[in-house]
Amino acid sequence: MAAYDISNKVTNLEEAVSLIKNGDKTALGGALSLREPMSLIREIIRQNIQDLHIIGNAHGIDVDMLCGAGSVGKAEVTYVGFEFDFGIALNYRRVCESGKVKVLENNCVTLINQLRASAFGLSFVAQKSFGGTDILKLHPEFKVMESPFNGENVVLVPPIRPDVALIHAQYADTLGNIRIEEPFASDIILARASEKVIVSAEKIISPEEMISLKPNIPYFEITAVVEAPYGAHPTNCYPNYAYDREHMAEYVKATKGGLEEFKNLYLNKYVYDVTQEEYMKLIGGEEKTKRIEGWQRGIEEWKEIFTVGDAS
Repeated sequence: MAAYDISNKVTNLEEAVSLIKNGDKTALGGALSLREPMSLIREIIRQNIQDLHIIGNAHGIDVDMLCGAGSVGKAEVTYVGFEFDFGIALNYRRVCESGKVKVLENNCVTLINQLRASAFGLSFVAQKSFGGTDILKLHPEFKVMESPFNGENVVLVPPIRPDVALIHAQYADTLGNIRIEEPFASDIILARASEKVIVSAEKIISPEEMISLKPNIPYFEITAVVEAPYGAHPTNCYPNYAYDREHMAEYVKATKGGLEEFKNLYLNKYVYDVTQEEYMKLIGGEEKTKRIEGWQRGIEEWKEIFTVGDAS
């Protein structure tokens, strides 16, 4: 299939996501309301891929939506929520508290170091001790060792190697070279640490155009690329567009009545049997995209984007 053609890694959402299998360790790029791979997330739900072991640093709607759809078996994520804006991620909280999803507690620095060990092909990375926490009790696989250089105790953390990483970028070329605009979140280390890497991009360009942009993830780390304009919506993809607070408020409101109500109010409307093109029409079409793209036009436009929407 196209995803394994070394000269052209461009494919469609359906084929790209079909590379993900039930139970896969699935690492998510982006963070919080930043450039999360939402078009790929929605396609995972449509394909009814289940029992995923989700890996990531601070996340939001991506993990919460997968939990609400019943796609997650384990969650190794350092934070899931909507920050100061909408607070706790209710689907995530429900499935974790009920035991439907097993929580693997971790923290941002350690998770990055474990991914770094995978990326570098190492059996461990050493880091400072977890003073004042119970992390070592929760992770018997972590080992404490006395440093041979200064006698201090350090903790050796083993690699995490995701089966697949999902990333959304501003640009990809046909060969699979990727250009992400800052902030990068964990995406560059995720690509290097994972067995397979699927990237959705705002725009697919030629390799010649990519040279002038200076890619920051090379083609040989990438398995498949998909063109998905607004593929991070409702999270942001700066400088292209801002966070869609109005849609996020609708999402959060739909999570308040429980998992069945969430499926009826949100998944049935925006995800199940809905293509990316149909989704864009449902969220407001051109009127909405002009609004979220308009964050750069001035302070008033920026303020409007971040004050619309009511989740109560």
